[in-house]
Amino acid sequence: MTPSQQIELEAAAFRRLVSHLQDHTEVQNIDLMITADFCRNCLAKWYTAAAQEKGIELDYEQAREMIYGMPYSDWKDKFQTDATPEQLAAYEAKKQREL
Repeated sequence: MTPSQQIELEAAAFRRLVSHLQDHTEVQNIDLMITADFCRNCLAKWYTAAAQEKGIELDYEQAREMIYGMPYSDWKDKFQTDATPEQLAAYEAKKQREL
């Protein structure tokens, strides 16, 4: 595999991940943080950082819109639910284990 082919495959896999997350709005960011230690916002931050490293102008809100498939405020209004006490407890327990 050439370096160019590897980049193409990585980009395709990333696009598939983003599409999958856009299709599965029932999966809350806190669930992702508990199980995978990243969420949609993390992806947007990584995307922004990658753009900055390449000298490409892209702010965090633009990156979030790319990841969420819509403005974050719209996604939040349509799909985000309040974290349950169980989710909050699991998230706090995870953070404590990481210390």
